[in-house]
Amino acid sequence: MHTTRRAALQAATALGLGSLLPTLWAQSSPSAYPSKPIRLVVPYPAGGGTDILARILATQLGQAWGVSVLVDNKPGASGILGNDLVAKAPADGYTVLVAITALIQAPALYAKVPYDPLRDFSPVSQLATSSDLFVVPASSPAKTLAEFIALAKARPGKLNYGTYGNGTSSHLHGELFKMAAGIHLISVPYKGAGPEVNDLLGGQLDSAFVDATSITPHLRSDRIRVLGLTGSQRHPALPEVATLGEQGLKGFEAHGWFGVFLPAGTPRPIVDKLSAEVQRIVAGAELNSRLKAMGLTPVGGSPEQLQSVLSTDLPRWEKIVRDARISLE
Repeated sequence: MHTTRRAALQAATALGLGSLLPTLWAQSSPSAYPSKPIRLVVPYPAGGGTDILARILATQLGQAWGVSVLVDNKPGASGILGNDLVAKAPADGYTVLVAITALIQAPALYAKVPYDPLRDFSPVSQLATSSDLFVVPASSPAKTLAEFIALAKARPGKLNYGTYGNGTSSHLHGELFKMAAGIHLISVPYKGAGPEVNDLLGGQLDSAFVDATSITPHLRSDRIRVLGLTGSQRHPALPEVATLGEQGLKGFEAHGWFGVFLPAGTPRPIVDKLSAEVQRIVAGAELNSRLKAMGLTPVGGSPEQLQSVLSTDLPRWEKIVRDARISLE
């Protein structure tokens, strides 16, 4: 008998719980996983992109495994509260995090973050990647990115750019854009992409960095013009729009992403079993088509692939925050 199991049996027997131990042991055994309800923690409010993906994932995991999979929204502190809840949860596979890029951006933006994104989580699978699009209203005299940069240089400090929040990818991209292009723009932060897009469509902003999910329904609107996008891939609905990197601006290679995580120390068989199921669901028709409709690129990668993304992108975001002197404290 395994030493740990023998010790647990002896302790339980001493407490008169010997008859319950086989059940408790089965629930924690990787080979029996899952044998009870699973909790999918979403560190953002209901209704957003992360929540939508988590609910599709929960439904399909529940159907495949025959257990209840419940979505638990735990918003607060730019996702830090929900992330920390999972980081400190039992490493048994029953508390799962559905997170976004902010997981690895927060340590650079805040003086104190209660978890280490590389040490306190076990990556499971990257669901999808995203980009921020740089957009101007149709009334803008700038027809190209080069024309916008020239306009901004001619009017230093007179033009603005909208973001979907301080410390978000759009804010970081905006500050990087200013440094890379050598221009001065005024940041206009919003509480979410919804009001930002509304003002952009209404012509109240000179420009904006907007996430692909929020702007995709308006890509063919005659009220906006897309001048470029972040990441290394063009938007599938706008193949004619070059990335910022293709247009000569460096540092925008990192993609935004949605990913699934477990607490660090979760047994590898559990990580692998959940990862395989998530990859199957992402490749399936329902979630795959939903991701594309949201302007996202489906991934469904392995734990190692997601770990590589974290290790590569974390220093990239740290450099942007450091060089732009961004602080949310």
